[in-house]
Amino acid sequence: MIVNILRFSFKDGTTDAEKDTVLSAMRRTASVESVAFSTVGQDIGDPAEGFTHTYLAAVADLPALERYMHDPVHLEGDWQILPHIQRMSAVRLSDDLDPELSAKVMALHLAKVAQYPEWGQALETIPEARIANPVR
Repeated sequence: MIVNILRFSFKDGTTDAEKDTVLSAMRRTASVESVAFSTVGQDIGDPAEGFTHTYLAAVADLPALERYMHDPVHLEGDWQILPHIQRMSAVRLSDDLDPELSAKVMALHLAKVAQYPEWGQALETIPEARIANPVR
């Protein structure tokens, strides 16, 4: 199982309606066929860290991760989500003990950026993004 956790907060001025749109898009993304389990909702961690919401999606393996990353619902949803995110921290974890798993996940990410460079650029516009580099 590969689990992706995004802790995030919205940009100042994001309306409640825009927040609802973002959370709905996240819930649609989290419900695509390749996702084994998911949750989208409030972040109940330390408020001092500045996160208000959390997105979690788990996939069974690398082929499922690749399907998830390229699913049209995911691709479309990111355009509704990314412009509204101020702060984000991404963490990945897995029960797969393959020592090359981190590099394989990063390779999938880089392949997606190469295929959709505008998506990669949109990620870079998040003002306070910390995405764990899975390559060790």
